[in-house]
Amino acid sequence: MLYLVLGLVVFLGTHSLRVSGDARRDALRERLGEGRFKVVYSLLSGAGLFLVIYGFGLARETPEVLWTPPAGMRHLTFLLTLIAMVLLVATYVPRNSIRARLRHPMVLSVKVWALAHLVANGTLAHLVLFGGFLLWSVLVFRASRKRDRALDIEYTAGALVPTAITAGLGLLLWLLTLGWLHGMVIGVRLMG
Repeated sequence: MLYLVLGLVVFLGTHSLRVSGDARRDALRERLGEGRFKVVYSLLSGAGLFLVIYGFGLARETPEVLWTPPAGMRHLTFLLTLIAMVLLVATYVPRNSIRARLRHPMVLSVKVWALAHLVANGTLAHLVLFGGFLLWSVLVFRASRKRDRALDIEYTAGALVPTAITAGLGLLLWLLTLGWLHGMVIGVRLMG
């Protein structure tokens, strides 16, 4: 569990530089220079992600069960992960209404993804991993919305076609994940 916790601290810590405002990140970027800042940020993020994956894998070998989720939670998890995939895609498709309305769909995607996995899994490792990501996403979303208000950032309205493309690509990604990607990457087959 130590590797998992350490990985979460490093990975989520590097991705939390803006939670308390931009001053700390900007000062660090100025001190290191743009190039070095990006290299250090990338190396820390990569190391943290490696530790999360490695630590979670170790923790799954000897699971500490905290609760047994009801069978119906699997259906809720499928629905929530569909929403998370659409939100993820909304981050990248220009001029979609989802991004225009929600403003930070990537962070919301992480929030919904983490919640989906918390309701379907009852081990300590799942609680630490997905609870950590859920807490991080709540704090980052709040900080991002506060920054938007302070800077008076306006998001342009979305259009119907890009929104439909977003929903379609999100559905496709979700289907690929259920049928193939989750089993290949995580080692847990969800369908079939």
